[in-house]
This record gives sequence, C-alpha cells and structure tokens, in this order.
Amino acid sequence: MAQAVSRPSQLMSMEDYLAYDDGTDTRYELEHGTLIEMPVESTINALIARFLLFELAKYFPIQRIAAKDTEIEVSGSRATCRLPDLLVHSEASYAALAEEKQSVLRHGMPAPSLIIEVVSSGKANRDRDYRYKRTEYAARGVAEIWIIDPDKQRITLCLWVEGQYEDTLYEGALPLKSTAIPDFNLSTAQILAFGEA
Repeated sequence: MAQAVSRPSQLMSMEDYLAYDDGTDTRYELEHGTLIEMPVESTINALIARFLLFELAKYFPIQRIAAKDTEIEVSGSRATCRLPDLLVHSEASYAALAEEKQSVLRHGMPAPSLIIEVVSSGKANRDRDYRYKRTEYAARGVAEIWIIDPDKQRITLCLWVEGQYEDTLYEGALPLKSTAIPDFNLSTAQILAFGEA
C-alpha cells in the first residue's frame, strides 16, 4: 500500500530544498520557496531530449552535458531552483561543480553555455518554460536557450545579445543557427522527428 507523502507547508530556503527527501522518486523544482512537482514526461518529450543528448555528445565531452541531473539556482522573489531538460556546461560551470556534493549551480557559480527546455502540455508548464524560466536564465547569464515546443512544432532559440534575449523561431526544414554549437545543422523537423532526414 502506498503511503501518503507530506510536503512542507511552509516556504523553503535553498538549503531546505537541497536537503529535502520525501522518500520517493518524484522530481521537484523550487519556485519562490514552494515545491513544484514536475510532471512525468510525455513519451515524445522524453524521446526528443534523449535524441538531443546523443546529438550534443557529437560536439561536447559527455561530462559537460547534463540530462535532468544538474539544477540551477535562479533569482526569484524567494528561493527558486530549476531542473532543465538538458544543459551544456561551460568549462567554468563544469569546473565549479567538481568539488560540490550536489550537482547544483548555485548563485555565484558560472553559467552553463546552453539550456534546452522541452515544453510540456498545459498552460502552467507553457508559462513556466516560455516566461519564467526564460527570465530567470537571463538573470543567471545563460547565453543561449532552446525552447522546443512539440505541440506548436517549433523551436525558439533565445540568444543573449547586448543585455537581452533575441528570439528566432525555427519551424520545418530551416536548420538551427546556434552560437553554442556553430556546426549544428539539424532542423526543427529533424529534431521533432528524432533525426529522420
């Protein structure tokens, strides 16, 4: 018989969050001091992330690629910590984690080179990926974000230019132009079809 798990009823600090263990495999993000349960990924989102993990490994050492296993502390009115679908460490952000017990890029640590979010269905998830995370990653100095939207069949590439993100929408067969991965040449259609040409 499954046991009910109680979640904290009061706001959490980053230290509370990093020490929290409810005895389950449930994944959480911390949003303004509140635990937010991450939904189970859809099959399509999981396949897209897995496909891109293998693609990223063509360009970066595997140690610099994180797939749902490195969190990033971001700014918010209260403690906030995000768990990106995929993250490519800069050499500096990877080095900063070398001596840490937990794989969390805390404030004051260098930013990763690239964050990739695969949008889940639902308004709350869409708002989180398109609005909140985008602003939070900007405040952390993340140079490039990909927001992959399987429902809308498009990718928004956000590139940090002179103090703000400039967005480029990619649809269909147009190859992505990434500054983090200059030789990357896959299109939205190929990514959403898991590499089929």
